[in-house]
Amino acid sequence: MTHVVVIGAGIIGVSTGLWLRRAGFDVTLIDKGTPGMGASYGNGCILASCSVVPVTGPGLVKNAPKMLRDPNFPLFLRWRYLPKLVPWLVQYLSHANTDDTRRISQGLTQIVGDSLEQHQALSGGTSAAQWVCESNYSFAYADRQAFENDKFTWQLRAEAGFVPDIIEGDAVKEEEPILGSNTKLLAVLKNHGFILNPAQYVQELVKVLTDMGGTFVQAEVMDFTIENEMITAVDTTAGRFHCDRAVVSSGIWSRPLIEKLGLKVPLEAERGYHIVFKNPTQKPRNPMMLAAGKFVATAMNQGVRCAGVVEFGGLSPEKSKAPLQLLRKKVKEIFPKFEYESDEEWLGFRPAPTDSLPLLGQVKNSGIYTAFGHHHIGLTGGPKTGRMVADMIAGKSANADLRPFEPRRFT
Repeated sequence: MTHVVVIGAGIIGVSTGLWLRRAGFDVTLIDKGTPGMGASYGNGCILASCSVVPVTGPGLVKNAPKMLRDPNFPLFLRWRYLPKLVPWLVQYLSHANTDDTRRISQGLTQIVGDSLEQHQALSGGTSAAQWVCESNYSFAYADRQAFENDKFTWQLRAEAGFVPDIIEGDAVKEEEPILGSNTKLLAVLKNHGFILNPAQYVQELVKVLTDMGGTFVQAEVMDFTIENEMITAVDTTAGRFHCDRAVVSSGIWSRPLIEKLGLKVPLEAERGYHIVFKNPTQKPRNPMMLAAGKFVATAMNQGVRCAGVVEFGGLSPEKSKAPLQLLRKKVKEIFPKFEYESDEEWLGFRPAPTDSLPLLGQVKNSGIYTAFGHHHIGLTGGPKTGRMVADMIAGKSANADLRPFEPRRFT
């Protein structure tokens, strides 16, 4: 039986492992930490199939300096990190034009466009299915003009098949009582979903994998053993694991592993924040993106999770005060009667390539495959990614254009 080692036990790694195991492969899943406790832990919980538009839209180069100076805009930079960030940032901003945005959007649609169905296919008939919920996904705007200002974004979503129902005026409060009077329009998308608790969901999927005969090992991967240009083993702090194939799906931590293969990837950490408000007096009926604060609010089993602030500044575990202060301020403005007993803050590191597209595919003919670089769409696109990579390893024809995700495209 062909043995595959999957490195990284977040949603992407465990999805890949499950699809491989279902296809008859012997699977060992390895992570240095507890499954689901990295970037998979801290997302907004939403299966955001409509997340097909990159941050690098037209006008970003012109507007970025103003955004960074605006204390009310949820984009932050740890300035002492700027000299190291500049090479990545120059490449990142080079995609902030109409043609590249449209091209990237088409690539992202292949990964996330059917997210709910992919999560249902991954978890269906297992104990993990309890965490997957169907729902609408609403975008909340101050008014019609604010919605119209996002015209290009909604055009790209429409091209991907996502056209909203519009709710305005008093009907907004009826749809979402948690909202205050400063929100006068909702753009509502159907056929979306959310995860009640992403960490527990991933951990349950790992249990499903081990119950199916797969293996989970908690260890740090140190290196690959290559013979005749093909992988033969993965070396870890728990020993050597011989294998026929390997998948690198450890998010931002994939970069140093891939560099051992001579592959330089322009990958930076998108420092994401969330706050979980526990025992709240109100909850949103459906997950919402609050345009006025550029954050999402989702009712989960721990309370209400508000997430979405972005900061660039490397892998320091130190939380910055300003992003969390802004998130609290915006929550209070948009949900004026919202109260809670306690809260929990989180900082995590999302892997952001310069072109906002994940790296999926084999590195040369080494038997080593990449499955990382999903920036803020990891939860949404994890099951589809896992299925695609498993199909590559199984030699199945891809029902998708894989060229945008070629792992060597930066060389």
